[in-house]
Amino acid sequence: MRARKPYLLATVLFAATAFARQPQHLFFRVTLGPEITAPASGRLLIFLAPGTAAKEVDTNPFQPSQVYIAAKEVPYLKPGEAVDIDTDDLVLPATFSSLKPGDYQAQAVLDVNHSYNYGGRSEGDLVSDVVTLKTWTPGEGSEPSLALSSKVPAPKSPKLPLTPEVQKAADEHTQPADFTSPLLTKFSGRETHIRAWVILPPAYSEHPREKYPTVYWTHGFGGNLMYAKAQGQMIYARMAQGKMPPMIWVMLDESLATGTHEFADSVNNGPWGAALTTEFIPWIESKYRMDAKVSGRFLEGHSSGGWATLQLQVNYPKIFGGTWSTSPDPSDFHSFSQIDLYAPHANLYRRPDGSAYPIIRDHEKILDTMEQLARQERVLGDYGGQLASFEWVFSPRGADGRPLQMFNRDTGDVDSAVVAYWRDHYDLAHIVATDWKNRGSDLRGKIHLIVGTADTFYLDGAAHKFEAVLKGLNGDPHFTYVDNRTHFDLYKEGDDRMALFDKIATEMYAVARPGKK
Repeated sequence: MRARKPYLLATVLFAATAFARQPQHLFFRVTLGPEITAPASGRLLIFLAPGTAAKEVDTNPFQPSQVYIAAKEVPYLKPGEAVDIDTDDLVLPATFSSLKPGDYQAQAVLDVNHSYNYGGRSEGDLVSDVVTLKTWTPGEGSEPSLALSSKVPAPKSPKLPLTPEVQKAADEHTQPADFTSPLLTKFSGRETHIRAWVILPPAYSEHPREKYPTVYWTHGFGGNLMYAKAQGQMIYARMAQGKMPPMIWVMLDESLATGTHEFADSVNNGPWGAALTTEFIPWIESKYRMDAKVSGRFLEGHSSGGWATLQLQVNYPKIFGGTWSTSPDPSDFHSFSQIDLYAPHANLYRRPDGSAYPIIRDHEKILDTMEQLARQERVLGDYGGQLASFEWVFSPRGADGRPLQMFNRDTGDVDSAVVAYWRDHYDLAHIVATDWKNRGSDLRGKIHLIVGTADTFYLDGAAHKFEAVLKGLNGDPHFTYVDNRTHFDLYKEGDDRMALFDKIATEMYAVARPGKK
């Protein structure tokens, strides 16, 4: 036994030396300040960026490498208590300890509703002041400290560029619609609502016997009921100015904690399409003077709202008289923002040559890659992000009650079995191609799609493929590709950022009232 002691001592010394040489993680300390009087929980986020003059430090998907983010789940924090967050653990785009010395600013946010991935900071979130780390060298000096000291207030309604007279009239012609859906309530086990704003045309009360064509509109990813109201009141102003024909607009909210449900029938989110068409529409048509027939019901939406209205037309062709979908999310999964999900060994992050797939561009300039987007969503939270939102709509349900992931978040590898489910249930090009016999007569000529050739998220590619399928079926598609327009300026003509609404509404009105100006 004595002969072994030197070897044992050497082993202990070697292990201690090796342990000492391990890189030390960098921690920030966050305290629940005295201003907050109740315990809190949520996802704790640290935002860090170079500089000294920012009033707020926050993430920006169009500049993903400019702001560093660290995250940690906090199950329970009492007022005055502190928690340490490892800024070398769940982080993006790199560990905080790897940063070069310099001036930095940091801010902490406790995302109490786990909704940061969808809409950023929201009502009730706890926020610290911005703290400047002057000539900071990561790992040196005391541990950086932040205090959650204020709550994000309820959002204010946006101030619209309307005169007081038009705003007053818009308010008078804007009515809330709140419907408790039996189908959705049964699915979720709790009372579930379909909410919207109804925008009545200017002369609605002056012509008590007149009925009107109706447009069902819904917002894109990140939108909500407040945004829907603002858009609706801007549409009212255009009708009042004579730029758009008199119609009723139903501004639908499609936001959920999981992202956007897109009024799709989903095993994860519920039967939103069935609830809309069999419950909500009959209910709303009983309350207002709507045409209440196929030739007087139309669909319109942008981005995720564009896909929502596109799929509603495809899946409920006997209900709606046409969709005008702008810049919709991918309608053919052979081009899922450039990526062919059906390719052998498909990968969401890398092309076969190893180069990264871009996801956000400003014309020729690449701003973000699919991998960066996925990793940012992962740091900000488990659900509510755009990619996770797709899975909540499109994927089969897993054994744990959550949707199966379409791709591996570490490697980007696509799960072909999950993609096969996506194809059969939500690839709109595939659905019309395989079921044209049953849907074709009700769909022919009703699909209108408008997208920019420089779409920010590469959504023009899927549009071309979907159009080719419809043309091959003699489906009379009406697809428009606006030269050099992006996701965010598609509606613009001159200084008018909503001008495309006029053209779309005029085309809808011509279907509902042929020959009438």
